[in-house]
Amino acid sequence: MTSEFNVHNAAGYEQLMGRWSRRLARKFIDFTGISDGERILDIGCGTGSLTFTLARAADLAEITAIDYSLVFVEDVIRRNTNPRIKVRQADACALPFEGGTFDRALALLVLHFVPEAGKAVAEMRRVVRPGGVVAAAVWDHLGGMPGMRMMVDTVAALGESGRQLRSRYCFQPMMQPGELRRTFAEQGLVSIAEVELMIRMDYKSFADYWTPIAAGEGPLGKYVAALDAAERARTDAAVRDAYEAGRPDGPRSFANVAWACRGIVP
Repeated sequence: MTSEFNVHNAAGYEQLMGRWSRRLARKFIDFTGISDGERILDIGCGTGSLTFTLARAADLAEITAIDYSLVFVEDVIRRNTNPRIKVRQADACALPFEGGTFDRALALLVLHFVPEAGKAVAEMRRVVRPGGVVAAAVWDHLGGMPGMRMMVDTVAALGESGRQLRSRYCFQPMMQPGELRRTFAEQGLVSIAEVELMIRMDYKSFADYWTPIAAGEGPLGKYVAALDAAERARTDAAVRDAYEAGRPDGPRSFANVAWACRGIVP
């Protein structure tokens, strides 16, 4: 499985998104539901935002966390002290597990980076027992991510490459209203429910916001890393101006919305 997510190191991802994923993980778990004694599969575990939150939320029998990126897998293995958490590299579109192995398969902020997202949902359904739960959440890049739209709209105003970035960013797979629900239905899941989950991303300063992107993390960082020196300086200044919005540098808070979908394996 190829992935459209760009990652250099776990610490950079943690500053870019991991800290916010943990906030979203708590709401996602409330939506999906979990019970003591269950076996849970965490698809695309990243730095363990959902994995470790699950371990604190219930007395689970086992949490299996997978990611395609060895950077993430090695980081979670290094940080893990819970014997019930198992971590391995795996492809979401070809899960290395027998059918009906898990009570729930959960994917937090990953399906929009999987080119064959429908195949990944089909695999999640396959490895969950009848009556078990498949659930996923993705950001609403077009209408629900004002902090990141601030950056992509700024670079779109600077030139054609920025406009191309905005188009890619705003219309990634699984992000449009009802798209997750339709994909779940196409893969034969039933009793499907879809909701919006909201958190706030609170930044201490422009540096807190911009550092991981400037370092090349994630799809926005990949764009910045490819700029020449002059365009990089122009972009840095323009995004700083958008962040500060005519006021001194300092804390800023952005509301962010994710689509979450849950279905039952018949």
